[in-house]
Amino acid sequence: MSKLVLIPTYNEIENIERIVRKVLSFQEEFHILVIDDGSPDGTAQRVKELQFEYSKQLYLLERNAKQGLGRAYIAGFHWAIEKKYDYIFEMDADFSHNPEDLIRLYRTCEEGADVCIGSRYVAGGKVENWPFNRIFISYGASVYTRLITWMPVKDCTAGFVCYKRKVLETIDLDNIRFVGYAFQIEMKYKAWKLGFKIKEIPITFVDRMEGVSKMSKGIVKEAMLGVWKMKLGF
Repeated sequence: MSKLVLIPTYNEIENIERIVRKVLSFQEEFHILVIDDGSPDGTAQRVKELQFEYSKQLYLLERNAKQGLGRAYIAGFHWAIEKKYDYIFEMDADFSHNPEDLIRLYRTCEEGADVCIGSRYVAGGKVENWPFNRIFISYGASVYTRLITWMPVKDCTAGFVCYKRKVLETIDLDNIRFVGYAFQIEMKYKAWKLGFKIKEIPITFVDRMEGVSKMSKGIVKEAMLGVWKMKLGF
């Protein structure tokens, strides 16, 4: 079964080589698609250099400008569907998601889940090195989402996810409207409303050691308003 890890990047030169080498070192074979939004720090160029070494496992999708996390993933989803990958993963480039957990996400979907979420907020999940305000925003967003939508997901904003291809083929990807935290919520909400089986497994989320966080007040605001728009069908 073919497995593709989508890694969106913007200025991840400190992390990209290490994350690529780690994911492609597993005996359980994964492929990687890096979706780079015109990083001025040379991230895409480093990926191109690595492609000489990993010509059959590492791919690059370059975009001209920073268009948001959601748009990057949508582009990656379309690419994965066209190439007929069976399992498609979302993962950050900065090692906040442990690459070893890719195998656990995959096994969970292989055993029956349609969507597997690496969750910080189920039993056994945790967050390390995050300031209290970040934890409060993230956990609060998930509680807020569950109260409004009744979606049975503990970590609604999680960005470490495995989708079976049939889920992405069924969701109308071109009508996904949001780009930040709300994108992650919207994808899970659409999958749930379409009747797909969602399972969460515990992970440890570790704040990035290299590079700069992409979190902003605009992303948080989008999530808060976006939940109501999804619920009311706007």
